[in-house]
Formats: sequence, structure tokens, C-alpha cells
Amino acid sequence: MTDRVVIPTEDQNGLNSRLAEHFGRAPYYAVIEFDEKGEISNVKTVPNTGEHGGGVGYSHDNILELKPNAIIVYGMGPRGLNSFQNAGVAILKANANTVSEVAAAYKEDKLQELTSGCEHAHHKDEHHMHERLT
Repeated sequence: MTDRVVIPTEDQNGLNSRLAEHFGRAPYYAVIEFDEKGEISNVKTVPNTGEHGGGVGYSHDNILELKPNAIIVYGMGPRGLNSFQNAGVAILKANANTVSEVAAAYKEDKLQELTSGCEHAHHKDEHHMHERLT
């Protein structure tokens, strides 16, 4: 069985992409596919077509169309968190700065579940940066 993991990013540099601070406001999403052996078999980048990315609808609804098994993030709002949980998608806390680093942690089962959304998700602030650096 293969896994498909989505990671919000600041750029389109594939495995070298920097993680975005917040799921819904990410400019892009890296879509990583793992094969049956747990090796990365495909990496692609898709733009954020949700309302925060200049498109329509919610980012989480658009990402669900990609049928991910897991989302790896620093944080997301409660609406996105509930949407993914209701769809049976695991939401995991990012523990590194690049897609390759968090993909390796995912492969090694070293990521913890994100259990609560950011109540202030509609604000652009620096609390995720502070959390990750401390």
C-alpha cells in the first residue's frame, strides 16, 4: 500500500522546499508519494487554490481531492483540522524546516499527531515560528 502525504510549503523546490508556517496560507503544497517499501516514489508541487491563495473555497477541501493519507504541518485552523479528521486523514506536527526532513521523519514514524487547531488561524502571526524554534 502506498501513502500520499501533503506538506504546505513556501516555494516550489520539491524535497528542498521550506515548510510554510500555516496550512491554509501556504502558497504551495508538496505532494509526496511513498511506495510499498516506504521509499519516496513521486514528488510534485501544487499551488494553493483556496481562498487564502487567491482562489476559491477552503484549502483543506481542495487538498482532500488529492486523497492524502496524512498532512504534515506546523499548524492549521480548527476547521481544517476537523475536515481532515472527519475524512480519516492523519494530521502530524512538522518537526523540521524542509520537506525532505519531515518526509524522512514520517517514514521513520517520528512525527506526533496534531490534536488541536489554532483558534487564531485567521491572523498572520509568528507563534508557529516561535514554537518551532524553542
